[in-house]
Amino acid sequence: MTIEHTNTHQQITESSFDTVIAGGGIAGLVTALELLLKGQRICIVDRDTPERLGGLARWAFGGMALCNTHEQKRMNIPDSTTKLLTDWHSFAEFNEQDYWPKLWANEYAKHNHDKVYLWLKALGLKFLPAVNWVERGLYTPGNSVPRYHVLWGTGWGLVEKIIEQLTPYLESKQLTILHQHKVVTLIQHDEKVAGVNVIKECSAKLSSTKLSSTKKSSTPSLTTSQLTSMANTNEFSILADNTVIACGGINGSIERVKQNWQSPWPDQADNILNGANPISDGELHDEIANLGGNITRAEHMWNYAAGIKHPQAEFEGHGLSLIPSKSALWLNHQGERIGPMPLITGFDTHDLCQQVAKQEKPWTWQVLTWDMAIKELAVSGSLHNPSIRDKKYMSFAKEILLGNTRLVHQLIEESDDVLVGQSLEALTKKMNASTSENFIADEKIATEVSKYNAQFADSAVIENDDQIRRIHHARQWRPDKLRTCKPTAIKAKRSDYPYNFIAIKLRLISRKSLGGIQTNLASQVLHNKEQPIQGLYCVGEAAGFGGGGANGKRSLEGTFLSACILTARNAAQSIQPT
Repeated sequence: MTIEHTNTHQQITESSFDTVIAGGGIAGLVTALELLLKGQRICIVDRDTPERLGGLARWAFGGMALCNTHEQKRMNIPDSTTKLLTDWHSFAEFNEQDYWPKLWANEYAKHNHDKVYLWLKALGLKFLPAVNWVERGLYTPGNSVPRYHVLWGTGWGLVEKIIEQLTPYLESKQLTILHQHKVVTLIQHDEKVAGVNVIKECSAKLSSTKLSSTKKSSTPSLTTSQLTSMANTNEFSILADNTVIACGGINGSIERVKQNWQSPWPDQADNILNGANPISDGELHDEIANLGGNITRAEHMWNYAAGIKHPQAEFEGHGLSLIPSKSALWLNHQGERIGPMPLITGFDTHDLCQQVAKQEKPWTWQVLTWDMAIKELAVSGSLHNPSIRDKKYMSFAKEILLGNTRLVHQLIEESDDVLVGQSLEALTKKMNASTSENFIADEKIATEVSKYNAQFADSAVIENDDQIRRIHHARQWRPDKLRTCKPTAIKAKRSDYPYNFIAIKLRLISRKSLGGIQTNLASQVLHNKEQPIQGLYCVGEAAGFGGGGANGKRSLEGTFLSACILTARNAAQSIQPT
């Protein structure tokens, strides 16, 4: 049947489902799977291409903050629900207005084990045996124990497993997926959301042409033949008893990042790289706000301080997020060591971003040796960790024990932001050549390195540097010791090394929205009187990972993929109780 669109007066095609889901990221896919298992007829409307189904989770490293797990018990890690919640509140710095975020934090602490960990295990997914210790805290206490679990297979494996579970429903036509379609408005009847208005987008903002050199997805070719009449129009409506918003956050739009930039930070947002997806643009957040829905804590974001320009950029400003070396000297644009507290990753990413944002120029430098790079340098994501993604035990063990020379060579060859030199003088020249003028004075880098190296002179018996103290602290935990060099001087080692010194030009990179659409524990969207909007749900990053800001100011890291699953399962339980 056809109805007249109230705004454009065009004839549009209409179809109906039990639930329509706006967004094909991991939160949307998990919601769909849970509802399909209960017999519902589902439609997913996704703006991206078929091979990108799963959203950013497909390219995620796959780390999750979990407690009371078998992996923790095997390593004698004394974790508990109470300890996780205490750490969460410490890092979040909630205020009196954060009623729903506090409830979601409690929900995560209580149910991450049964609703996420055991659920993933039941799907046949596994975690690496070593539990990592991240975000330990700096001025504010963070993770008091290791609880960062890495999926064996990375986020890529998670997405592929969910798609495998969804495929039979696609074949039976119980599930419909509309790729490269966009939800533009919500349909409301009698104060209840009754579906969505959709337009067909001819091309996604992200190109898929670069995927040919990476692991291929097993995603089936998902067509919309069952909705031929709908696909033949550019605009149509989908009616549904329930509508789930799973569109991601706002950090794919640098304009939105700038608009919501935290006021205490100097304005570096003009130069921030985009490490999210441009289709995460916040337009559906606006639509929900127009309906009276609450959008809270938009100023809270989870950005990173160590981004480089993506070597295979697929859109303007595309960035790649590095896990920087702990042993490298972190310098400002003039080659001076940033301080007085030296910058070092792994303790408080929020503070690290603040310190970088305070610098005079939008870029900083890390200077390190070849030995440090192959042991410590990493890239966050599945595509740059093929040994874990493809479950290759031998190559993964080799990289851990002997160093990841493959990755470092790749970054040197592909990135203009990764520079090398056999001497510090040669490196300084390349660093100056990469900027608009020679900001780094002759011998400046050599002087900074010499001051640091003085602690390792033959006669030195005491090290008195906060970076070294934190490196020693990191190395107390066995998994970190394998990936962190023993404190040592930054100097040329052997003439047969490929490169003695490496400099990496770093910029802030946008990643996750910690704020979002306010929801209750059933993932129902709340309007400004904090009562549910009937028929409307929100999951994952769009919901600020629950309640419009469950993480508060900071994440304990690894709370994103897992919270997507948690909020999705809560939504499905509310929509269709068992």
